[in-house]
Amino acid sequence: MAHTNLKRGGLLPRLALAGLVATALSTVPSLAQDAQPGGTLRILGTEDLDHFDPTSAALVTTNNFLRAVSRQLISYEASTDETVRITPKGDLATEVPQPTDDGLTYTFKLRQGAQWNAPSGARQITSADLERGFKRMCNPALGSAALTYYSSLVAGMAEFCDGFSKVEPTVEAMKAYIEGNDITGIETPDDETVVIRLTQRAGDFIYMLSLATSAPAPVEVLDYMPDGPDYRSNFIASGPYTPGAYTPDSSLQLVRNPAWTADSDPLRKAYVDQIDITFGLTVDAIMQQLQSGDGDMTYDVTIPPAILSMLTAQGDDKLMTVSSGNTNFIFINTVSGNNNGALKDLKVRQALNYAVDKAAIVQQMGGPSIAKPVNGIFGLGVLGYHEFDLYPSADAKGDPEKAKALLAEAGFPNGITLKMPFRNKGNEPAVAQTIQASMAKAGITLELTPVAPADYYSKFMTNPVNTQEGTWDIAPVGWTPDWAGGSARSVFQPQFSYDGTHQTYNYTDYNNDKANELAQQAINATTPEEVGALWAQVDELVMADAPVVPLIANLIVLYHGAAVQNFQPYSIGVQGDWTNVWLQQ
Repeated sequence: MAHTNLKRGGLLPRLALAGLVATALSTVPSLAQDAQPGGTLRILGTEDLDHFDPTSAALVTTNNFLRAVSRQLISYEASTDETVRITPKGDLATEVPQPTDDGLTYTFKLRQGAQWNAPSGARQITSADLERGFKRMCNPALGSAALTYYSSLVAGMAEFCDGFSKVEPTVEAMKAYIEGNDITGIETPDDETVVIRLTQRAGDFIYMLSLATSAPAPVEVLDYMPDGPDYRSNFIASGPYTPGAYTPDSSLQLVRNPAWTADSDPLRKAYVDQIDITFGLTVDAIMQQLQSGDGDMTYDVTIPPAILSMLTAQGDDKLMTVSSGNTNFIFINTVSGNNNGALKDLKVRQALNYAVDKAAIVQQMGGPSIAKPVNGIFGLGVLGYHEFDLYPSADAKGDPEKAKALLAEAGFPNGITLKMPFRNKGNEPAVAQTIQASMAKAGITLELTPVAPADYYSKFMTNPVNTQEGTWDIAPVGWTPDWAGGSARSVFQPQFSYDGTHQTYNYTDYNNDKANELAQQAINATTPEEVGALWAQVDELVMADAPVVPLIANLIVLYHGAAVQNFQPYSIGVQGDWTNVWLQQ
């Protein structure tokens, strides 16, 4: 999804399986065979979680909390090995099944010993819990942001959700609907077996099941409003930890879940006894505490370039860069009538693509070890990413003369003035000024407007009125795939397809029928090679229309305290795995 703190929609130089790419800026931490169980892991952050409820969680950072307290059918092993890190593994499922019925049916066997920390005592997680989790996705009170991925695939789910949408969003009415209606494509022949039938083949369906939104739900949650105060205070965990003391916007404590057993969980070692998360800190304070030994890991911190340069120069071995497959680009408003509808003209949009100095943005972000210019809609680690450039320039520095020539052909020989908002946070104002300076060389004048960070996506960019009325002409935005590996669908569909219903992050209702056709073929394909080749064609078709100006894929820089060992990245959380690190005593 759009970046608010690496928010997922979710979220692959080669056509190959890819996902989280991790590079240690120096040495890799100690391996787990030297593990020392015990201690309290101290996590430091600037902002609180968005949700406790797996169904409604959307921020990438929240996935690290959910990794600790919940389990899914499918997940990933935390690892510095790229292939291992993005390969789906059975979590609650005993294995990753091969589909039958020409790719339409998946049968999962549940792992015995995986239990809820229920009020009455430890209780086995059953197939009914999995089905209940799917049903809760479309509850009318607080549903899943990723709902359409599932409702468009699982047989009968669209019909179930359509009926649910007509239900009053009260605890009683929602409970009655869930208990009185079924999703026809989900069968539970016994407590240990879940059968899911799809309406079409989908090579990425297994990846979707790694999202916390599809996690099972214990029957007790039907007595609470989704993610409401009662839900949170009566949280029923399935992971190795469970929430303890919690003060909103200040602190959250995770303690051991007595119902969890190590032999039922192949992915989480749960070395530390407790996890303490502190919110509301500044980035400078967090970095100081990590360096002084008063903290262990970050929660949602983007390390400023100046601090990063200093740590890199010092050869600090506690730095690591990871890619979540994210991309940053400029969305072009083809809807408004500004400049007599100039941005509807392909030549003007092509001019914008030639005008931007991407190399300067890379430097602004911290240099080539942190960011890489991109020329398509897919980022590093997305199956379908490949090296191509329809609007080339020497060293990615832009071609202002080519841009001027295209503007002249479009009827703007004296240039054009455009409105560009930007999120007023971190180094984003500096990036906006860098874009402004490179555009000016091509005769394009940008009028910059700062927008409060909390409002940029939620109130400004996602408000269709701002698009239609021309409040903005071009706007820098970002996107992270919803899952690791075969995640191109979660980049393309939310932003670059239109079926007559406006999608939140397809700001201009952009659509390309040929790209949609190839995307459907990619979704139905079964081999990584075929999937990657088809999505690569989709990428080039979209960029031929130039609805956006791709800018960079920026790596996420992670830093941890000296006591942290076995710092292995977890692909969905874009962070070292809390459930697998251990502390040097």
